[in-house]
Amino acid sequence: MGEINAEAVWKKVEATPAPEVTKACVAFSGGLDSSLGIELLRRRYKAKEIVTINVDVGQGEEEQKECAEKAKVLNIEPIYLDAREEFVKEWLPKAIRANSDYLGYPVSTSMTRQLIAKIVGRKAAELGCDAILEGSTGKGNDQYRMHNVFSIFAPGIKVLAFVRDFDLTRGEESALCKSWGVPVNEQITGGDDKTMWCRSIASGAIGLDQELPDDIWMWYVPPEKAQDKSENVEIEFEAGLPVGMNGQRMPLDELIPELNEIAGRNGIGYIDMFEDGIMSLKSREIYEAPAAHVLLKLHRDCEGSCLTKEERMFKAEIDKHWAYMTYHGEWFHPLHKALTAFIEETQDVVSGTYTAKLYKGNIQIVKRVLGKGSLFAPEIRDIKARGFDQRWSANAAKIRGMPFEILAKRGTKLGE
Repeated sequence: MGEINAEAVWKKVEATPAPEVTKACVAFSGGLDSSLGIELLRRRYKAKEIVTINVDVGQGEEEQKECAEKAKVLNIEPIYLDAREEFVKEWLPKAIRANSDYLGYPVSTSMTRQLIAKIVGRKAAELGCDAILEGSTGKGNDQYRMHNVFSIFAPGIKVLAFVRDFDLTRGEESALCKSWGVPVNEQITGGDDKTMWCRSIASGAIGLDQELPDDIWMWYVPPEKAQDKSENVEIEFEAGLPVGMNGQRMPLDELIPELNEIAGRNGIGYIDMFEDGIMSLKSREIYEAPAAHVLLKLHRDCEGSCLTKEERMFKAEIDKHWAYMTYHGEWFHPLHKALTAFIEETQDVVSGTYTAKLYKGNIQIVKRVLGKGSLFAPEIRDIKARGFDQRWSANAAKIRGMPFEILAKRGTKLGE
């Protein structure tokens, strides 16, 4: 494929109808999409005023530094808003308690996009903007997540998703950036999206058999390159949340980053999956989430000790729908709030301390110190114990078998 002609791309953009914009608000990350969006607001939408907002949800100091440098090149002065505390205290705990999992992906970007959209939408409405620009594609999920939330927190304000609205490919975007001197710094086409909980790599841009470069990973070390010795990690849970590691009490924003390093160097956290997006289009998605893999495995096991059978079975369905709604941009839907309320109600008793052995991609629970909320009763259940007189079960078994006796009688009548 030859080099894409930027002039031809620009002619296509010019020929596509675009709304008039007076004062536009931009969710600015410093990535390719939001950076190009600034120039399009100037060149195509003819915006008289541009407000740029950068929301920090835990991308890391390096990415925030790059964002500031790109802002200087683009001659903008973003409003920097710190949402790390809200993400760690309000969003992440809900994800852990809900065993967050959408088809194998511990929902992360789907949360942060909605958190960012809430903050940007509110600010846009507060500042009297008539448009909000964001960089979602027309093939992906974020267009729905962002639009849903903008509709709640900035009703009536126009939403400009220029990649979708001008039908731009990634190559066409890159051509415009190169032609206009827009700064781009992508290690792999499609870039990445990272929080402390999970890192998404080149979403929607990974080929079926495409190999990833060895230096793409932030935490994950492939098993063949991981250390040849196992490493134990101890996690303490209270009320369904990890509150300590290796004997030291820690808040989530300290525990998770440290656990990412520990689990990652032991080959844990790699996700390579077919993902069914909001539009039911499949894509190959790559994630790394070492801490999430460990914490969610241990949290599920802790629930297994503390919740009743009926709670566990019902909660599994609630968790599944919670993750589905989160992924599909429905965090602020009343049903999502109700599902969260049920999940939270179950978690007060979920406590215990776990020791897990980590080795080349494997997580093995080697020790459980059960909390006060545990229902595990070996003094009754263990076949070596005399917890109750087994003869009591004879009549119970007969009663439970009666429906099957009735089925047998029916079968005889029907000649089965």
